[in-house]
Amino acid sequence: MIEKQLKSERRFRRFGILTIASVFFLIFVGGLVRSTGSGMGCPDWPKCFGQWVPPTNVSELPENYRELFKTSTHEVAEFDVYKTWTEYINRLIGVTTGLFVVLTVFFAIPYLKTNPSVFWLSFLALILTGFQGWIGARVVATNLAHWMVTIHMVIALIIVGLLIYTITKSQQFDVLQLNNDRSLKLIMVAILIVSAIQTISGTQVRENVDAVALVAGEQNRAHWVDLLGNMFKFHRTFSAVSAVLTLVMVYKFRLAFERNSIIYKSVLALLLMVAAQILSGKVLDNLGFPAQMQSVHLFVGSLICGIQLFIAIVLFTRVKTVTA
Repeated sequence: MIEKQLKSERRFRRFGILTIASVFFLIFVGGLVRSTGSGMGCPDWPKCFGQWVPPTNVSELPENYRELFKTSTHEVAEFDVYKTWTEYINRLIGVTTGLFVVLTVFFAIPYLKTNPSVFWLSFLALILTGFQGWIGARVVATNLAHWMVTIHMVIALIIVGLLIYTITKSQQFDVLQLNNDRSLKLIMVAILIVSAIQTISGTQVRENVDAVALVAGEQNRAHWVDLLGNMFKFHRTFSAVSAVLTLVMVYKFRLAFERNSIIYKSVLALLLMVAAQILSGKVLDNLGFPAQMQSVHLFVGSLICGIQLFIAIVLFTRVKTVTA
């Protein structure tokens, strides 16, 4: 009986990790869709040009397709096979991720007897995933309204954060703290606050990028930075605060935890991601805002949020033993 329970718990955790990875991948692809201007590659939802499998050539569409699929809020652009299939693949990955969340809830059923909160948190993630699908439809219906795109992104981060918390909560492990340094939690709180500020300012910068792109045009990407204004400068400068705090965190956690502990390894991974985030920001700043790097910057930022949340959960709930 115990062996069966342990097997079901391992299956839940492994599949939960797969689901988390799929959400992060979806965030990356969603960023690619946005940065390449493919968001309206499919002008309708859930179908694409009225088809479950979109066309590969404009000849497969009726001659009046632009008139046929236009709405009261937006015109339909000329057919672009790359943009259409980029958006369509994004939708397929979204559906696959949704199925993964459903299966995660299914595998969480055994926890109803041992740890009910794990099941109900998984179920809440499923509800939010369904809501996210509806928001995705509204994004298309509003012709990629900036505020709707931001809401879409924020909900994705909430879903992945909830899944990380749920999977971590299902784990049964303790972390040994080697000294009585009480500043660790204070540093963690400071990092979470800075991360929240960076995330909020980052969404504002992305909205400004969308506005600048409409005015300046894709052919003038090299000049976008000059038009982004003070929010971009704040976001760029404030990244230094995040880097410094992460370096302090690495030093303090190195003294407080064993080097092979999961919490210290996570801190090192966080430092690597922060460095990658700063590097991708420099590329955007100095190399004319390449579209692919926009999605990388967004993806790495979401990974940073996920790692920070995991470290915070372990630090605040899993550190059991303290020795002076």
